[in-house]
Amino acid sequence: MTPIKNSSRFHALVPAAGSGSRMGAPHPKQYLDLLGLPVIRHTIDALLAVERLETVWIVLAPDDVWWAQYDWPHDPRLQVLMCGGATRAESVTKALEMIAQYVPDDTWMLVHDAARACISSAVVDRMLEALSEDPVGGLLAVPVADTLKRADKQGRVAETIARDGLWQAQTPQMFRIGMLRDALAAHPEVTDEASAMEACGHRPRLVPSDASNFKVTFPEDLAMAARILGAAREQK
Repeated sequence: MTPIKNSSRFHALVPAAGSGSRMGAPHPKQYLDLLGLPVIRHTIDALLAVERLETVWIVLAPDDVWWAQYDWPHDPRLQVLMCGGATRAESVTKALEMIAQYVPDDTWMLVHDAARACISSAVVDRMLEALSEDPVGGLLAVPVADTLKRADKQGRVAETIARDGLWQAQTPQMFRIGMLRDALAAHPEVTDEASAMEACGHRPRLVPSDASNFKVTFPEDLAMAARILGAAREQK
């Protein structure tokens, strides 16, 4: 790992230590083929296209054997940390503890899912503009458009939930490194960074995104991601 001599205001962190068990594939979903490249490569390329990001940190499991099998961008901003844990929160916490050696606590960190391969660098730039002066930080999200139903144990509708004011959380989620590290240490059970901040009494800001920034989770999602990325290529 190359030490960072001059810290910047913006860094990105991509937890990629998960197994992706819901995909049912023989290896983690971040390494599945998507238009001839591993899923995570599209994510990395989009983040590296954001010029204001000083570093893009990739958090891998200590026993990851797949990363070394691929070619990656020869960009000094791309850094790998082999400190991933059993959960997302654990991976992010361990990574932040290591990164704290190189950057001050008031630096912004954007945590992004490895499997959100369709993220647009333009959307990330817009997020930086929206949150750079925010006292808390925030996350990309989309308003819930569908009617929501809560199911009972028999798989029948127990109630209909009003969708007014409901948003579907996405990533990146952007917070100051020091605040986020403290929040995750206090609430290690959370499934995303915003939840940890909320549990500490903060109110993250919602930054509008769009449905194309979805997380590849199931086998059929790869075809959808391919269509989105293919269309984006044709527009360039």
